[in-house]
Amino acid sequence: MDTLTRLEQTIADRLRSGDASSSYVAQLHSRGLPVITRKLGEEAVETIVAALSGTREDLTGEAADMLFHLLILLGEKGVPLADVLAELDRREGTSGIDEKASRSS
Repeated sequence: MDTLTRLEQTIADRLRSGDASSSYVAQLHSRGLPVITRKLGEEAVETIVAALSGTREDLTGEAADMLFHLLILLGEKGVPLADVLAELDRREGTSGIDEKASRSS
């Protein structure tokens, strides 16, 4: 978890800096939420493709890209990783079927 926490902090720093000339994160931020969400979607699709037809290394790399872009989106929207982890903790021990059913009520 330390890696994700450090990455979250780096992303926050780069979002604050706004220096699009030297930061990919700042470039995405300057282009807006639709671009950030589209990029996360692209990474999700690439992760799926790697899972279906790539190597273990392909999947590892694409999963890392997807997590990175998810953290950018969360940072853009002001949602701390700790909140996501707390939600996962809340769901722990609950059947996925039961958890999903509770959201549709």
